[in-house]
Amino acid sequence: MYIERDAQGRIRLVSREPTPECSEYLPADSPELLAFLMEGEVGREAARFQASDLAFVRVLEDVIDLLMDKGVIRFTELPEAAQEKVMARQSLRRRLNGLQLVSPGADEDDVI
Repeated sequence: MYIERDAQGRIRLVSREPTPECSEYLPADSPELLAFLMEGEVGREAARFQASDLAFVRVLEDVIDLLMDKGVIRFTELPEAAQEKVMARQSLRRRLNGLQLVSPGADEDDVI
């Protein structure tokens, strides 16, 4: 997400794409961005909790991959619903990684 800040450094505007106003990049799971989107103290606490959940999901993905790599569990031993969710996240991650051909803030010549 791309943001514009006010004179006090607070987020004032958010855009999915860079614009002349919104040129500063923040990850979508940024607690500051989530707090802005949810507004208020309750929103800030909820945003921190949601950011923690997002980070923990990544940990669980890594643990599942590690257990499968070590042969402790097989993918087919997971419940069907879990298999579907794992495959959907892997597919989404591949698509997102494939779309990020230029790192944020990099010069146009810096292609990864």
